[in-house]
Amino acid sequence: MSRLVVVTTGPATSVQDAGRFGAQRYGLTTSGAMDRVSLAMANSLAGNAPFAAAIEIGPFGASFTARHGAVRVALSGAARTADIAGSSLLLNETGLIAEGETLKLGPARNGMFSYLAIEGGIKGEPVFGSLSVNARADLGSPYPRPLQDGDTLDVGTAQVAPHERALDTFEMPQMPIRVVMGPQDDEFGAACDVFLSSEWRVSATSDRMGYRLEGPKVVHSGGHNIVSDGAVHGSIQVPGNGQPIVLMADHGTTGGYPKIATVISADLGRFAQVQSGAMIRFKAVSVEEAQAEARKLAVFIRDLPGRIHAAGGSSLNLVELQKANVAGVAVNAVDAATWQTRNANEPQ
Repeated sequence: MSRLVVVTTGPATSVQDAGRFGAQRYGLTTSGAMDRVSLAMANSLAGNAPFAAAIEIGPFGASFTARHGAVRVALSGAARTADIAGSSLLLNETGLIAEGETLKLGPARNGMFSYLAIEGGIKGEPVFGSLSVNARADLGSPYPRPLQDGDTLDVGTAQVAPHERALDTFEMPQMPIRVVMGPQDDEFGAACDVFLSSEWRVSATSDRMGYRLEGPKVVHSGGHNIVSDGAVHGSIQVPGNGQPIVLMADHGTTGGYPKIATVISADLGRFAQVQSGAMIRFKAVSVEEAQAEARKLAVFIRDLPGRIHAAGGSSLNLVELQKANVAGVAVNAVDAATWQTRNANEPQ
């Protein structure tokens, strides 16, 4: 067994898997990965079950060092710079962190969450069947909180492999977030049209419990309080100020605000990756269409191993690239033989 030491990390980095199910009747939410598709992609690359526990890395950077043996990792989700001992790790590919080497990850560039899966998985004691961290409930393993500098994770030791692996990627569709209206859309009347026809900005105050939206006021037909009832991941509550809140992975299991709509499960990961300040729209679909999209997504995740192949091309040696004099000559960025490195006796 190897160890992965957290050298540096931001406040939104934690261990997450598919989540814990069957306990919402006790007031315990599912938690789990904000973007389950990206979690499945990283795990499939690493040779794990699609929803095995991985490290969910928020919008800030992080770095990890391998101890007691090499560690093979795979990175999926939000794009960010990544290098292992100066050599780049590409998104949706595996990379080997040798004993003593450090993986350095920059901030997210075009999303919110990246997933770092480890070949052989993360070791821990499941709580209600899951390692997922729910910091508000003090649940999760090996730490019941977000990761901190100096934490150590027991992980699988890298197996000998003839090559690294890559996953055929796809373009995330640029389309509105699809919702099923209700269950309390009758509390809003004409305001449903306002909700569907408007652009909404994702607030900087959003977190794993809920994404707050900023836009025109969604006016309730009557009062904004109802008898508290069940809420699910993707429920869109509208409090008294008329600004919707989309409940996310760490949401409460009940709520007392009317729910105008629910994000379909197939779009939850795409919505979770929307950065603070970005604008979105919603589109109403039928229950049947939502179910069909859920089935298509399940097939996509099931078939991920068939999209994996040997990684091709060269990875950038960032250390040598920084030494190279690329201003005066033409170079091929992935061919080190064309780089002009300065001799120690050469004037600068």
